[in-house]
Amino acid sequence: MASHYSYFVTVLLLMVGLFVVIARSNLIKKLIGLGLFQTAVYLLYIAPGKLIGGTAPIVDDAFKVYSNPLPHVLILTAIVVGVATLALGLALVVRIKEAYGTIDEEEVLKVDADDESATDR
Repeated sequence: MASHYSYFVTVLLLMVGLFVVIARSNLIKKLIGLGLFQTAVYLLYIAPGKLIGGTAPIVDDAFKVYSNPLPHVLILTAIVVGVATLALGLALVVRIKEAYGTIDEEEVLKVDADDESATDR
């Protein structure tokens, strides 16, 4: 049970992040939920990448078990992409706030529906 602790944390973060994205209408809270979800995916990739007793992949007769560095490198790239995506999302929320006066998804959709029905008349 203790050996799978990281997987329990990963599943918990996945569920909390997905719940926040689905259940909340505030766009900032949705971005926070996406950040939690991304963090859970990072953990999912990194957890099996570490071997107990494993060393860096340096060829030497003294070492028999090597850890694979590829998951860690991929997660570094994913973190950079995640930060850029979050920055873009925050910039879009700022523009939505300027255009609609709110960051609540339901209110934005209501304003759009009202504008569309006003142009149809």
